[in-house]
This record gives sequence, C-alpha cells and structure tokens, in this order.
Amino acid sequence: MNALSLWDRYTSNLLRYDDLGFTLDISRMRFADGFFETLRPKAEKAFAEMQALEAGAIANPDENRMVGHYWLRTPSLAPSKEMCNVIEETKADIGLFAAAVHSGGVSAPGGKKFTDVLVVGIGGSALGPQFIADALGSAADTMQIHFLDNTDPDGFDRLFDQLSDRLCTTLVVVISKSGGTKETRNGMLETEAAFAERGLDFARHAVAITGEGSELDQVAIQNGWLKRFPMWDWVGGRTSVMSAVGLLPMALQGLDIDAFLAGASAMDAKTRVPDPRANAAMVLALMWYYATNGRGEKDMVVLPYKDRLVLFSRNICSSW
Repeated sequence: MNALSLWDRYTSNLLRYDDLGFTLDISRMRFADGFFETLRPKAEKAFAEMQALEAGAIANPDENRMVGHYWLRTPSLAPSKEMCNVIEETKADIGLFAAAVHSGGVSAPGGKKFTDVLVVGIGGSALGPQFIADALGSAADTMQIHFLDNTDPDGFDRLFDQLSDRLCTTLVVVISKSGGTKETRNGMLETEAAFAERGLDFARHAVAITGEGSELDQVAIQNGWLKRFPMWDWVGGRTSVMSAVGLLPMALQGLDIDAFLAGASAMDAKTRVPDPRANAAMVLALMWYYATNGRGEKDMVVLPYKDRLVLFSRNICSSW
C-alpha cells in the first residue's frame, strides 16, 4: 500500500473524541473495507445486551446478580432510587471521612494526624487502587500510600521496616468483598501483629471496605474499627475501582474523586453511542474479533509506553 493509500486509510479510520483528548488509530489492522458493515448485526446485539445490563438485567443467573459498576460514575442510571442514593451517600461519606483524616478530626491515638495509608487487599481489591496511586499520584499527595497485596513474609517485613516510626500514624484500609479472602486476612493479621509489637492499638488505625455482614464486617464491628464502607454484590472485584475500593484510597491520597468519576462518566457516554464506527469500545472489540478470527485464536499483550500505566496494562490483560 503506497503512502497516499495509507494516509487515506488512516484518516478514514481515525476515531477522535476531541473534548476528551482521546484518539484511536486502527488503520494498520488489515480488515477489509466492508468489515464493519458485515459485523453490524453482532454489534447491534452487543449494544442491546449492554443496554439491558445497565438497566439492571441479571448478568449472573446462578447468583441472581446484576452488574452495576457503570452506575458508580453515573448514579442516576441505577435501576432504583435506593441504589442511586446509596452510591451517592457512600461517595459523600468517603469525602467527609477523608477530609476529617486530613484535618486531624479523625486522628491516630495521641491526637497525631495520620501521615500514611496502608491498603491491604488482593486482586481487584488492590490492583485498581495501586494503578490509580501510580498513575495519578505525585510528591504533593496529602498522604503517602502503600500496599500489601501478597502473602510474602519478606514483603510484609520490608514494608513495616519502611514505615518504621510512621506506623503509629498509619491508617490501614482492609479490603475484601466477601470478608473471607485468606490472602487479605493474612495481610490483616500480620499488620495487626506489627502494630501490637510496637504497642499500638490496631483497631484505632483500621478501616474496612467489605460486604455488609461479612466476616470482615463482623471483625470491624466487634473490635470497634474507625470506619466501615460498603462493597455491593453487583460490583465485581475487577471493576470495583470506582466504588469505595478505589475512591477511599484516592481521597485519602488527596486525589480528586469527583473529577475521576466525571471523566469515567464522560467516556461512558461516548461508548454507548450505537454506531460501531463512532464507539471506541466497540471499535476495539471488533478489532480484537478480527485479529482472533472471532474465536480467540491469539493472545493479546498490552504494552504501555508510559511507566505510570504499567499497572493499567496488567489490569486490562488480567481482565481478558
């Protein structure tokens, strides 16, 4: 293909959202000219199914669960007023709690301000918050953030040694939807032991993000933890970054959770347009369909050319 033909293919297949600063170039994929039209019926079926999901259709018949992480960034789309309210109330509660921590209204024993946040979780309960911390964090963050997302004893010790004298001003956020995830429980117990070893009352440093009535929820209630935030059964772990799972660490770190949610909501609106050529999510899905002959014949590797997006590529690949 000569330079002029390549240029024409590039300009005719370039998708831009100028208002969001987003560009998608698929011109080097070797699909035929009629490819999009051929797959239009499949695309329209996907659009209809997506619309049903967002309206509250049951996505997991075995557990009778909806899939509603979309509502986290646009609560007005939730299928009931009650769900809309609980999403908005939780976000407001997160903002108030983070502000109280930053001001010293919620403080470490002895009245000292919390300086650090330690997030204990695994899988979606850790990767999402880690990605946000790496992608958006800076030296100007209000609090320093750390993660225990493995069961490596040496990793535990290294982090506790790193925190050292700041452990007494470290707020611990334990995240487990079911409350029974063993890796997270191990991290919590090791953290509790590290606090006890230094004569610190772990409960006065601890916050839970978990399902109502879960094992972790009961531990937090029984031991008088500082705060509990909800995880809902209609939000999967891999898509929980816009729930308290991601928003609380973000808010404590000092990042703008309202702007974060607004950006996601704006992209949602773009990727609900029922036109396969104007919808970036559908374009990417169709390119993946093309590349794998519709049967997943190849693996996909996402290569980030920006260090801050390394965890983003890990999240994307693990979701696939």
